[in-house]
Amino acid sequence: MLWFVPLLPLLAAPVIYGLGKRWLGDDRGRAALALAGVTITVATLLLASVAVTADWGGTYRWSSLIVLSVGMAPASTVFAIIVPLIAAPIIVYSAYHEASSVSDGGTARSPVGLVALLTAFVGAMELLVLAEDFVTLLIAWELVGACSWALIAHEWQEAGNLRDAAWAFLVTRFGDLGLYIAAAAVFAGTGSFAFADLARLDGWLLDVFVAGAVLAAAAKSAQVPFSPWLFAAMSGPTPVSALLHAATMVAAGIYLVIRLHAELSAVAWFAPVAITLGLATALAGGVVACLQGHAKKLLAASTSAQYGLMWLAAGAGFPGVALVHFVTHAFTKAALFLAAGIAERHVGSYSLNAMRLGRLLPGVAAAAMVASLALAGVVPLSAAWSKEKIVTAAGHQASWLAVIAAVAGGLSALYATRFQLLAFGRKRHDRMSAAVSRSGHSRAEAVALYLLAAGTLVLSLLWWPGVGNSLADLLSVHFPKAKLWELIVSLLLVALGIGLGAWAVRREVSSQSRQSEKRADMADWFGLPTLSERGADAVMMFSHGLARFDDRAVDAGIRGSARFGAWLARLGERRGEGAFDGATNQLAKGVDWAGQVARRAHTGQMHHYYTGIAAGLAAILIILSIGALL
Repeated sequence: MLWFVPLLPLLAAPVIYGLGKRWLGDDRGRAALALAGVTITVATLLLASVAVTADWGGTYRWSSLIVLSVGMAPASTVFAIIVPLIAAPIIVYSAYHEASSVSDGGTARSPVGLVALLTAFVGAMELLVLAEDFVTLLIAWELVGACSWALIAHEWQEAGNLRDAAWAFLVTRFGDLGLYIAAAAVFAGTGSFAFADLARLDGWLLDVFVAGAVLAAAAKSAQVPFSPWLFAAMSGPTPVSALLHAATMVAAGIYLVIRLHAELSAVAWFAPVAITLGLATALAGGVVACLQGHAKKLLAASTSAQYGLMWLAAGAGFPGVALVHFVTHAFTKAALFLAAGIAERHVGSYSLNAMRLGRLLPGVAAAAMVASLALAGVVPLSAAWSKEKIVTAAGHQASWLAVIAAVAGGLSALYATRFQLLAFGRKRHDRMSAAVSRSGHSRAEAVALYLLAAGTLVLSLLWWPGVGNSLADLLSVHFPKAKLWELIVSLLLVALGIGLGAWAVRREVSSQSRQSEKRADMADWFGLPTLSERGADAVMMFSHGLARFDDRAVDAGIRGSARFGAWLARLGERRGEGAFDGATNQLAKGVDWAGQVARRAHTGQMHHYYTGIAAGLAAILIILSIGALL
């Protein structure tokens, strides 16, 4: 029965696409499309909820060695519910959020394909989080990658979108090789692909498995040095960015770490590697977000940084903390992306310096402020609770780790403040009249944003006494006990980050100076994309050199052999035919002569035959006599 959870959205997506093409592009058609997408998503949510209570499972025997299976582990349960819960308002938003920019005056594209792809994306992610073996996981992993490529390249007519989609796809594909290596190591060590048999894995195969899984998860969750692919993914429409960053593509990496944490932590080097990756990404992503002037790229760098904090929690031995932070971050980040999309509709650009829409969009600004404050870690909002638990988890490893994690939290407060004040500040600017004149956003888009902001507020109940302990018991996880000094230091750094963010915004608004080249490089992941491009160019040059060597050296012998064969064929055509015909004629003449000689003995007279026989017998007797004498 559990197979119905991922299969429902996967099979419904082409139906939505086929039927949706017949609907009109007016409000009624968009409402029908949104209703269809939300109905499938909510039905998936209900099925997942029933599966939890009914303890559903599912297996399919592919062969004697390969059995596909799905099940409900605690981490699977959380992800299976959160994915459609986040996707539902995003699908409503996508049905009304025009795919073509209002700023260019172009005709809006039909959102049918976008809604269908988002629905399929939900199904692929559900299959991924429910998988109980590596074959099923790999199938879902590939589906998620294919859906993300199609969604990023959805507006393929725009210059560069196909290139960006290919860039994001190739970077994550490189990491995907690690999952194949991990699956091969598991099968070699246990004779099975099932997660349940991982406990039998040991020795060097266990190290290979952990290394492959870490590579795949780090690439998918955009950890350093894979982080820049998130900027390429920003070429996709706003709803794609919201779902990809909040609950699907990027979340797949941290899900793998949480789901297999017991097996991964069996290797001594996993914890320091996970902590190092997480801290490096949280700090680097925070700095990049603080310097970014592009709204969606700021949020993308923030996503990388927040998932870095989740890696830190998992490396410190508290995957349950990472799981809760995923939930709080999902609502927060989805809301901020939708708010950025609404702002772009009014100013025709994702440049933060072109926005300041607080007076024009007070409701949107208020919803965005709830999400921004949560991202900043302001008590008593939801993401602040899980962020403080991450600081405490780091402190269980070492006090200095807690301080660095708190610094990363301070950077979160800084870039969240920048985003809110630049995008939805209340000060008017000279572009306000142009913003007012644009068609802007629909009520459905605003409602989707309000629902996600409301989810952020509801999750703030985590601060209520006893709720955290009840949640830990429900999920069968363990939360670390907070230390007072860690909480004080963390909150002070949050306040400092907010203050520095407000100061930075005043300076940016007053100076309006052009961004320096050095700052632009730092804002673009410290030049990593340029470095990667140069590395790719070097690899391509080396490949072209090998191809030329192959053409000139390796293929030269083959071409020489071909020319020699052709020469022999021409020689045979000119001279060989006559020589062979002459030899055949001479052979025929010899046979004829021998036949004539043989016929001479056949005279037809009996005394000739007897004479020949007698002569032969005499010759034999002579030979025998000579042999006896010798």
